[in-house]
Amino acid sequence: MSIPDRNPPAAAAPLRVACIGGGPAGLFTAIALAQTVPGSDIDVFERNNESDVFGFGVVFSDATLDNIDRVDPILRDTLAAHGRRWDTIEVRSKGTTMAAGGNGMSAVHRRVLLDALRGRATELGARLHFAATVDVDLLDTQQGYDLIVASDGTNSSTRQRFTEELGHSVDEAAVKFIWFGTTFQFDGLTFLHKQSEHGNFAAHAYPIGSGLSTFIVETDEDTWRRAGLDGFNVSAPQGESDLVTQRYLEELFADQIDGHQLVANNSRWANFRTRRTERWYTHAPHGTPVVFLGDAVHTAHFSVGSGTKMAMEDAAVLARTVHEHPDDLDKALAGFQEIRLPQVAKIQDSSMPSLSWWDHFGEYHRAFEPWQFGFHFFSRAISAEKMRVRDPGFVLETEKAWHHEHGAAPLDTALTLGDRILDSRLLTVTECSDESIGLSDGTTVVSAATHVHGAATLPLFTAPHVDRTSLDVATRTSLDNVCAHRPDAVVVRAGTALSRVLCAEHVRLNHRLPAVVVDQPTSVRARRAVDERDCATTLILSGRADAVAFEPDSETRSRVRTHGEVAK
Repeated sequence: MSIPDRNPPAAAAPLRVACIGGGPAGLFTAIALAQTVPGSDIDVFERNNESDVFGFGVVFSDATLDNIDRVDPILRDTLAAHGRRWDTIEVRSKGTTMAAGGNGMSAVHRRVLLDALRGRATELGARLHFAATVDVDLLDTQQGYDLIVASDGTNSSTRQRFTEELGHSVDEAAVKFIWFGTTFQFDGLTFLHKQSEHGNFAAHAYPIGSGLSTFIVETDEDTWRRAGLDGFNVSAPQGESDLVTQRYLEELFADQIDGHQLVANNSRWANFRTRRTERWYTHAPHGTPVVFLGDAVHTAHFSVGSGTKMAMEDAAVLARTVHEHPDDLDKALAGFQEIRLPQVAKIQDSSMPSLSWWDHFGEYHRAFEPWQFGFHFFSRAISAEKMRVRDPGFVLETEKAWHHEHGAAPLDTALTLGDRILDSRLLTVTECSDESIGLSDGTTVVSAATHVHGAATLPLFTAPHVDRTSLDVATRTSLDNVCAHRPDAVVVRAGTALSRVLCAEHVRLNHRLPAVVVDQPTSVRARRAVDERDCATTLILSGRADAVAFEPDSETRSRVRTHGEVAK
């Protein structure tokens, strides 16, 4: 479709901008630029019709609103007037509900948010064009824009035009997800877990106002196929929904939604894709700067609720750097990338444990009792002591459940390794080399080494030095070979925090063997003792490890003697 005719402004505008994509990213870019660069001439082009809104709710934590609110209060005002807010998150498993407070969040229907952003952008002078498919080359050559903003979502055609030079990469999650709504009104963010004859299903549900709750369901591919949910034609036109799945899930979760219906809106199964991009701006062939933001260049799993928030924060920072360098857009875009790329990378890195958790939730649901399953979920990205600050009662109840089962606190619970009994699960490193490590509870010393097998040994396994949501085939095969000899335990060291945990869980949950995690040293020595106890308690209480030790830092390691004592 050609670009709609425009009436030229009465006076020359300081900046002419085209936003490709009329979602929250593009609309808030228009709002932010209109606020920070007054008089800007801004067009927003949306390929869908004005009445087309796909999806249901968008979520924001209380802590994320300030950066957006400093630019314009439209989001906070919309949430206050039309959204729903909650503080407690619930996890339901096997007839038991685990609830943790201190998690202030708000949500609103996507349609309501878009209407509010459209109204505010129009009020500030932006022109919105619907059913307008535009091409970056056309904008570059014929329209005389100073800046093109590519905010056209995760399937961005504009990004595809420049993929190689942007350094774009995609990682696809293992589990399937599908997005519905429901007329059942949840009180807050609620995670539901159900097991059918075909396998495990989980739902993320939360209220969004407008008489609806969002209802996202996940399952692994084998379960998806066994349930016969793989028959929908994914090449069907946008807007068509998978009604077979809708009926199946309505029946499966009927007791959790009180028999209410699920509501479809372009609802079809997919695998979540995490997108990362090395360079966020480039130039069109005739020199017009093109900058990318939002889902077009980065995504983070919806379980951390950051997608729309990150896109709107992108827009706020872009407007700021353009305001600071109105006569040098290349410098403005370089500044934008310099600020936002590491901030987004931090969110994406922190979302990896959450994304990984959902890749394995069926395994965890089968393996753990509800109290431990709930703690395992909440501790996927936060420690026990940080949770205690938010909700001391939740952590206390989990500790009581452990004590009831084991007769002692997590770190004071004895651990049997063959014919040896360790009186503590927080161990000290007494010997340390590349191929062996000595561990002690203060009385008993055990040694683990690489390349050893046999029932009486403790093999030392090196975790991979890369974060993935699941272990690769080679790592799993190596662990399987180690565990096949039925050692007293497997000691896992090196790698990353996530890869160590995934290795330990593979040992514990698939081979029913104890796993000892040797974690990395705390960087700040003054906080080391507190941090190590918290880390160890979290890993053990959640069922991720049976015992924990910490690598000595470089200074201490140089003084560790090989005969089993730490130099004083």
